Amino acid sequence: MSLIKKPHMTEKKLAAVRRMQKLSHGPVTPEGRARIRDANLRHGFYSQSDEVALRALGEDPEEFRELLEGLRDQSSAAAALQKRLGEHLARSFWRMRRADRMHEGYALRQSKEEDSTREGRLHMQMMRLKMISRNWQLLAQSVACEHYITTRPDLEMMKHLHKDGAAKEMSEVALALFYQLREPGLPGPGDPAFEDMEEEAKARRVVAQVRAIFGVSPEPPADGAPASRQPQEGQQDAGGTQAEEIDPHSKITEEQWEAREPARQLLENILTRQVEIIEAQHHDMMRQCLAGPSPQERAAEIVPTHPNSKLMQRMEDSNFRQVARMTSLLIRMKRVERQRENPKKPAA
Repeated sequence: MSLIKKPHMTEKKLAAVRRMQKLSHGPVTPEGRARIRDANLRHGFYSQSDEVALRALGEDPEEFRELLEGLRDQSSAAAALQKRLGEHLARSFWRMRRADRMHEGYALRQSKEEDSTREGRLHMQMMRLKMISRNWQLLAQSVACEHYITTRPDLEMMKHLHKDGAAKEMSEVALALFYQLREPGLPGPGDPAFEDMEEEAKARRVVAQVRAIFGVSPEPPADGAPASRQPQEGQQDAGGTQAEEIDPHSKITEEQWEAREPARQLLENILTRQVEIIEAQHHDMMRQCLAGPSPQERAAEIVPTHPNSKLMQRMEDSNFRQVARMTSLLIRMKRVERQRENPKKPAA
């Protein structure tokens, strides 16, 4: 049972509907009648009338009828077919040229974009190389000291250069040598306490910076602690902790200095060589900036990176295959036509 109450048609309502029906009428002109007849037709695939389907698709039925009559007539079928194939071949050629223009236009746009940012990009790269070269040079000058012990600023700078990834394997070797040339007794990479000491040193530096910024004085010593343990002026280590200054050079004997010397010389050679490599890169980049991009660099800049580049390439290949098929079909039709005109002459 339906819950919707059906409207009750009274005699008065039926009379009003009949009066409105007399006032309405359909299309009067033939064009209007044809338009109304095809109003509910979407694609015409299942339609029994060719004209109805063609009109629904926006095509001319007369043109289709002319093509059909021309192909039915045996005397003019070959000419009509060649004409249509020629039109299709011309369209395929035109689409293939259009695909070429699409590729070339996108490459030209990409090349212009690269030219507009090339100078600024090269300038930033040269400045970056100059800064990196300066850091390597400072490290090389520091290591050039005969009795060298790795300092915390040098180690932090080397870590930064290693993370930057400019020297790759060379920076990894240099970082290992910096750890090897530290003060004797400090844990190195692979030791259990190595990571903990690094984190502890970072925490001490942060605490020291906070105290320096906000003017917080260090905590007083606990009861019973000797007064000599309180920090005196000039008795804080590099991490900001309370400790007496002890010269690390006094802990190393002459035999230990001799054992450390090969590692120091190797580290100095690596740092010096890296400075030379970066300076050569800087000069080469400056030369490229003055000379402009080479043909190889230009070709690398216009590599298709558009998301639809593969689709454009497939369109070009498809049009080329259509041109090849239409050309082959036309050649065979011409050959058959010549053979019919001269039946005694063998086909080529």
